[in-house]
Amino acid sequence: MQTWIMHIDMDAFFASVEILDNPELAGLPVAVGGQSDRGVVSAASYEIRKYGVRSAMSVVKARKLCPQAVFVRPRFRRYSEISRMVMNILGRFSPLVEQASIDEAYLDATGLEHLFGPAPGMARSIKEAVRAETGLTCSVGLAPVRFLAKIASDLDKPDGLSVIEPERVREFLRTLPVGKIPGVGGRTLDMLRGLGVREAGDMLRFGPEFWEARLGKWGPILWERAQGIDPRGVEPGGEAKSSGAENTFEEDTLDRDVLRRWLLIQSERVGADLRRMGVRARTVTVKIKYADFRQITRSRTLPSSTDQTLAIYRAARDILAGVDLPMRVRLIGVTASHFGDGPTQLSLLEPAPPRRQSALDRAVDQVREKFGRDAVRRGDVLEMEK
Repeated sequence: MQTWIMHIDMDAFFASVEILDNPELAGLPVAVGGQSDRGVVSAASYEIRKYGVRSAMSVVKARKLCPQAVFVRPRFRRYSEISRMVMNILGRFSPLVEQASIDEAYLDATGLEHLFGPAPGMARSIKEAVRAETGLTCSVGLAPVRFLAKIASDLDKPDGLSVIEPERVREFLRTLPVGKIPGVGGRTLDMLRGLGVREAGDMLRFGPEFWEARLGKWGPILWERAQGIDPRGVEPGGEAKSSGAENTFEEDTLDRDVLRRWLLIQSERVGADLRRMGVRARTVTVKIKYADFRQITRSRTLPSSTDQTLAIYRAARDILAGVDLPMRVRLIGVTASHFGDGPTQLSLLEPAPPRRQSALDRAVDQVREKFGRDAVRRGDVLEMEK
């Protein structure tokens, strides 16, 4: 039986939702987020991307690239609402759906031909159902393995459908720029180019031992990807067991002030997520990925469970303080796990009393929900940005 995996990617999701709800924005260069010069772009419409504006770009840079940009406040509750609609649609086609983020998912279409016909036709039916029920478009990639499905979904955006048939995999990879393989970042790409590796097929000039010596555990995996091998399937998600946030930097850094600033921003996101789910976490974990792609995680168990931003941040900050940085960092992240219903963490919340801190967190959540993430900023972040 032929294995088929789909990657469904909503097109410019946040911006498309804003245009859907306000048709007057159609055709304009729309950026979601960034209500102040200290903010960043959360999403960019295809019209504004023509000017070089991308998500995660600073507002200052975006305005320089596109002075006529239209900035709108993000409405995350609305995006979550439509995301749930999309996932419900996908669930009608396959019992194996894995939501990868708010605007993308993987779907296992293997063996469903008797219900929906050949896999490419099923993909078209999914696209039609998403458009009919949400008013939005999505791009779909269809391939025998997971990572190729993700690559395929990006080949014909927006509103595209790209199929990589099993018999085309070897030829497709032979000429695929190696940087298109998910996980190949800037430093790895520079190293590969230094070895004369520009297309995925070039990696096969060397064996897995060669790549492991240069890239660690990631080397043999990347070598397998270059052959179209990816054993990962689609893993449907159950009840959330953790909440995390992470960021990959445009430039690797050793600046601990920068790292602490990102830990605070991520802790805000994780804390808000816990409060939204109505859960508290007992364990805080910091993930660090170095410039050579080596990765470490360090965890701390709190005296009692918490959903408070500063408790999470201070635990993460203390973990970072105990970690050596032998080389520049390319990614840092925070995860809260081991959910429970115990009392709110007390010892890490000075100077604000615990009840006051909880009320403050929820007030910040409400303001940001209504006016956007940049409406309220913690003084620690603003100080670091000066």
